[in-house]
Amino acid sequence: MAVTRVHLAQGDQYLEQIDRLVESRVLHGSESLCKLLRYLATHALTHPGVPLKEYEIATEVFHRPADFDPQLDSTIRVQAGRLRLKLAEYYGSEGAEDPILVDLPKGGYVLSFHHRTVASQKGMLVLPTGTGTGLQESEAPPRVPRSWAIAVIALIVLLSAAVAAIVTLVANRNTVEATASRQNEPVPAAFGIFWGSFVSGPQEPWVIFSNGAFVGRPETGMRYFDAARDSRDLILDHYTGVGEVLAVHDLDHVFALMGRPILVKRGSLLSLDDAKNNNLIFLGSPAENLTLREIPSTREFVFQRLTSGPRQGDLAIVNVHPQAGEPEAFLANPSNQPLTEEYSVIARVREGNPTQSVMILAGTTTIGTQAAAEYICGAQSLEELLQRLSVSKTSDLRPFEAVLRVKVSRGVPVATELVALRKAKP
Repeated sequence: MAVTRVHLAQGDQYLEQIDRLVESRVLHGSESLCKLLRYLATHALTHPGVPLKEYEIATEVFHRPADFDPQLDSTIRVQAGRLRLKLAEYYGSEGAEDPILVDLPKGGYVLSFHHRTVASQKGMLVLPTGTGTGLQESEAPPRVPRSWAIAVIALIVLLSAAVAAIVTLVANRNTVEATASRQNEPVPAAFGIFWGSFVSGPQEPWVIFSNGAFVGRPETGMRYFDAARDSRDLILDHYTGVGEVLAVHDLDHVFALMGRPILVKRGSLLSLDDAKNNNLIFLGSPAENLTLREIPSTREFVFQRLTSGPRQGDLAIVNVHPQAGEPEAFLANPSNQPLTEEYSVIARVREGNPTQSVMILAGTTTIGTQAAAEYICGAQSLEELLQRLSVSKTSDLRPFEAVLRVKVSRGVPVATELVALRKAKP
């Protein structure tokens, strides 16, 4: 027989587990996810089995206005997805031995609590008990014959050992291959100077790549999503340009040389909490990497679509304070011509958190983004930039914004030139 009430003592245990999650390294700094987790836990304990609506969460947790429409705003779905990933990360690391498991099953917003108990007792195997979606607890745990219990445990042990062996072999193979290929490759001094603050941070730097929303079908034609005329239901997927992909590859190589892994994340899944608490490298302009519209971005060289003139509607890099000989805007070739010239921005922007480092690598096209990454991932070109910035050590590196002119041949950046530079004052 199952009951749908939660004993007071057990409820306290569940809340203690929520406190442990909130104070964990995995959720540290993610204020919005912690608020969501506490809200869902309180609801699950006080209203067992009662489903939650996106609207309730949006208005009560994230203070969205009364006209919030979940069909137009995916905030809650995105945050719930991030919370699921964080829970899985926690229980796969520092929470591996916790007696209580907290889960957020897909398809709803009702937390599930489970007791992690696998033990032999009087010839019986006590299976994990806990909540499904209604905080149910089993008053009479199912009994399994001793022989089956032993067999199950033995099988679990063997499978775990096999998985561990495979993971170890793969990890060792990757380490050996990486060491063999890079043991004779020195780390250029320019890398240590330019990327020093990213490498020395307490966590891996995050590389945030753009993924613009498209509507249509590949076989009939696709175009950018237009909120003024398109339903969000028509979005087929979020696509990323080849330049961003190659940029991630270049950055991964550089950070691997310095012994520091990177964490790669889609722009649409980045929260403002993440943006405030990690070192970040953005790939792509605000036209596609939409998070850049919500955090401090470039101030001297700003991405804007032209609103008048023969190039109306084209994306340009607007030169806010042109210096002698500089144009008011940097523009690639018109879209009805072969792309032979493009422009991109490399910027280290100033953030509210003085210990945080934020870099932006963006072109008006995906090829420009690739060129920006190649420029600061190449020792010779990076040395040129550091010389222009008058930087000889990491502590000298202050916020700056630079514009590159990129020569393109057959869709590939073949040459870059630094054509404009702004440095922050000490």
